[in-house]
Amino acid sequence: MSVVVIASITPQPEHAQAVREAVLAAIPRVHAEEGCERYALHEARDGALVMIEQWAGPEALAAHGKGEPFTELSRQLEGKLAGTPELQVLSAVPAGEEAKGAL
Repeated sequence: MSVVVIASITPQPEHAQAVREAVLAAIPRVHAEEGCERYALHEARDGALVMIEQWAGPEALAAHGKGEPFTELSRQLEGKLAGTPELQVLSAVPAGEEAKGAL
């Protein structure tokens, strides 16, 4: 069963562009990871960057967390964030129409 992750990071204002560019550069490499079903960047009104992720299962998510794209991005973001990234790992509760009721 797929695992959905909502990851929010808030750049320090003076590093907002550098953080955005680093995340954007990492996306194609993450898309190539085995088990990546969705890795889509969004921006919140307060400037936080929110990644909506979907992984084929817990093993794929765990591999992503240890993979080179993630570790390299984490290194690039050191000292540029306003706090610790917020992560929510979710399991779907399908309801309604199959295509609309779950990621």
